[in-house]
Amino acid sequence: MAEGPAPNLAPRRAVRRLSERLINRIAAGEVVERPSSALKELVENSLDAGATQIDIHIVDGGKKRLEVHDNGAGIPADELPLAVERHATSKLDDDDLVNIRHLGFRGEALASIASVARLTLTSRTADADTASEIHVEGGKMGAVRPAAMRRGTRVVVDDLFFATPARLKFLKTERAEQGQITDTVKRLAMAHPRVGFSLANDSRTLLSLAPAGDLAGDARLARLGAVLGRDFEANAIAINAAREGLHLAGFAGLPTYSRGNAMQQYLFVNGRPVRDKLLVGAVRGAYADYLARDRHPVLALFLEVPPDCVDVNVHPAKAEVRFRDPGLVRGMIVSSLRHGLAEAGHRASTTVAGAALGAIRTEGSTGLPWGRTSDSTRPSAAELSRAFAAQAPSLELGIGERGQLPLNPGGGISTPSARDHSAEPPPDTAADFPLGTARGQLHATYIVAQTVDGIVIVDQHAAHERLVYERMKKQIAATGVGRQALLLPEVVDLGEDPAVRLLARADELAELGLVLEPFGPGTVVVREVPSMLGKVDAVGLVRDLADELSELDEALSLKERLEEVTGTMACHGSVRAGRRLTLDEMNALLREMEATPHSGQCNHGRPTYVELKLADVEKLFGRR
Repeated sequence: MAEGPAPNLAPRRAVRRLSERLINRIAAGEVVERPSSALKELVENSLDAGATQIDIHIVDGGKKRLEVHDNGAGIPADELPLAVERHATSKLDDDDLVNIRHLGFRGEALASIASVARLTLTSRTADADTASEIHVEGGKMGAVRPAAMRRGTRVVVDDLFFATPARLKFLKTERAEQGQITDTVKRLAMAHPRVGFSLANDSRTLLSLAPAGDLAGDARLARLGAVLGRDFEANAIAINAAREGLHLAGFAGLPTYSRGNAMQQYLFVNGRPVRDKLLVGAVRGAYADYLARDRHPVLALFLEVPPDCVDVNVHPAKAEVRFRDPGLVRGMIVSSLRHGLAEAGHRASTTVAGAALGAIRTEGSTGLPWGRTSDSTRPSAAELSRAFAAQAPSLELGIGERGQLPLNPGGGISTPSARDHSAEPPPDTAADFPLGTARGQLHATYIVAQTVDGIVIVDQHAAHERLVYERMKKQIAATGVGRQALLLPEVVDLGEDPAVRLLARADELAELGLVLEPFGPGTVVVREVPSMLGKVDAVGLVRDLADELSELDEALSLKERLEEVTGTMACHGSVRAGRRLTLDEMNALLREMEATPHSGQCNHGRPTYVELKLADVEKLFGRR
């Protein structure tokens, strides 16, 4: 048999060491992805040097120039050449890569940046008579020379990636790169409120943050407010927890102060801003009872852990970390957020009132009230925040054992009449209740109450839905849901697939108080419903649950998705919009809201009430 052609083998190549310049450029590809990543390394070095003020200047989104000037400890003249060499650092003691106590510890950032740019490093220590400077261009180091500068360090990076032009093609527009830099500086500023930051692009100031005096709650919140906006400062709840050597602190936004994405969720580990999927999952779990799936809270959490409990060396740019016990971290985040939300009581976002005021202002020719040329009459954040003091008095009024308001068979009327005037409390009792005393009902949907210094408007269905939901959760946790048999069982035609899907969960639904049985192809019969729902539209409830189950993962139990199922049940057991209530019924609802956690928002994160201060209303009419 003829032999086939010989394989086409490439000639053997000898193994060789890469040049130092090529090694640095490979490292730069890992560490310096874009101007913002180079800036992050430089600012972290300044923070490690003990700087209390860091000034940043960029040109062309950082592509043409990055300049970082700090007032830190500085670098001695004889150490400047070492500082720009690869794998040289002052931040590791005894070659210990486990107990990392600094932000920039690898000692390759300056060398990597200098290998692909023109870098000038100028520094002066406290005991030096003058500053010293070294210049590196594309990896080629110059001599150390004297310079003029006060104590601290200045790093200037010109023409980033000039030595690797192909990398320039992958950078985005000046505006996009500037946005990335601004986000990087904001994250570092949130983590280090004791440090002042300034950021300028050409001659325009993008960010200016004064250093806070200490890390007390007010100082940290003030820094977060300066970065995330003053609305966040007015609508945040404090988070503080410790467990097994871990400490979690920070602030989280109320459910009614939410966003359409998770971009404003920040996690810091030992002062290092990180992006971690663990945070996203933990936050979603903690807010599951209060927000719809397409809404995301705003928050900043600061986790302090022993260095040997976290690995910060799993990502070249140190943007990710790995915890030794991720379950412990996730559990602490979830429980801390839930505890904080519970302590917020019936408080809702102050921006709700601001939006309401903005919507009802009389528009003049200038777009402002009464034709004014400035918005000086708009209530301040402080004024609005006082409208939502987080008070939850211990009241046992209002809703009965079945979660129902004490409704009269006749349905009540929308305003007080002569026959029920005796039930109306005296006006001065409004001061005793955070949500005031009911004065009437609008469109059989909204309750209007008078407080000591304003008015409250309540969405009766949204509010009662939250109350019923919280009662169901409490009852499930304590004794399980009580059931009541229907005098006449309801037959529900669903179609074959929905019916099969629903009956497959019949045992789980029975634990939640809903008893179903098959009744022919595509049909089920409802025998019992949760007793606390009272008189309920069983047909509508079952159809909604069938739709809900079609979107749930078949592998998950209903208890794992309790918020969706219980929320659907609560909605059907709530006072509907369009139902007239008496004053007693309205006041019962208000008192129960004050005594129930999370009653400031419905199960989907929408506000259940809006409070307007009398001063704000007077401004609308030009009285102030």
